[in-house]
Amino acid sequence: MKKTVNIKIGRNEDCPCGSGKKYKKCCEGIKKPIQVNLEKHYKKKYGIHLKNVEQIEGIRKAGILVVETHKLAEQYIKPGISTNEINDIIHEHTIKNGAIPAPLNYKGYPKSACVSVNDVICHGIPGDLILQDGDIVNVDITSILDGYYADSNQTLFVGTPGDDAKKIVQVVRDCFKAGMSMVKPGNTIGDIGWAIQDHAEKNNCSVVREFIGHGIGLDFHEAPQVPHFGKKGSGVPLVPGMVFTVEPMVNLGGPRLYILDDEWTAVTADGSLSAQFEETIVVTEDGYDSLTPMGI
Repeated sequence: MKKTVNIKIGRNEDCPCGSGKKYKKCCEGIKKPIQVNLEKHYKKKYGIHLKNVEQIEGIRKAGILVVETHKLAEQYIKPGISTNEINDIIHEHTIKNGAIPAPLNYKGYPKSACVSVNDVICHGIPGDLILQDGDIVNVDITSILDGYYADSNQTLFVGTPGDDAKKIVQVVRDCFKAGMSMVKPGNTIGDIGWAIQDHAEKNNCSVVREFIGHGIGLDFHEAPQVPHFGKKGSGVPLVPGMVFTVEPMVNLGGPRLYILDDEWTAVTADGSLSAQFEETIVVTEDGYDSLTPMGI
């Protein structure tokens, strides 16, 4: 796959034209665009595996199942259900459809989904906790189907939400949309994080730093890392074939967090509400395509 793109090349890097020479001794002084093999260049420079059409369609099929599983679980989310019951619904539907729940036993994680309530930022382990009227709950689902991974999550209201719940869910939804609006060739990963951080802070909320988006598709977590904060124009340039998640975690209060004794559950240090939305996307020639279209 050869494309002509504007990319930053260090003078001492191998020239992307494939000559085997250093860039400074080869094509640095040439004014015409360099024909770059993006697949090889991005793998060598950034560790990023650009996905081909077949791989993208495999991820998309896994994504369709993830979205179906979200819709099923959402039907049961109401006051009185336990987070473990939500996990069981997700697990059974995933297995029934010939897929594998990616979180189960991943680095010792004991459940098939993450279910994070109120001040839990992420990685909430499903258990005996009963959802109450007015709670917010984030459900994070990742499935492996025919060897391909897709990942998404959404924050839902349990019963009737209060004003704080309404605010944080709306802010993070708008943060997600702001970040997604930056996804197109010619922009960078830093543009995504800048847009998310800018919107969150304008609304007196904060962005979690410790957990970020990531490449996905052939494995659960791949390059690149996708922070939800940053500077415009910084980071890896976006090119077609990049598949990654955008998944801002935004707190109603400050950004600080701590991890519970289970070594997974992350909660806000000040007890404020936290919410998140996520989709798996692929960069296209003129923008992006969601492989887990949640309708956020």
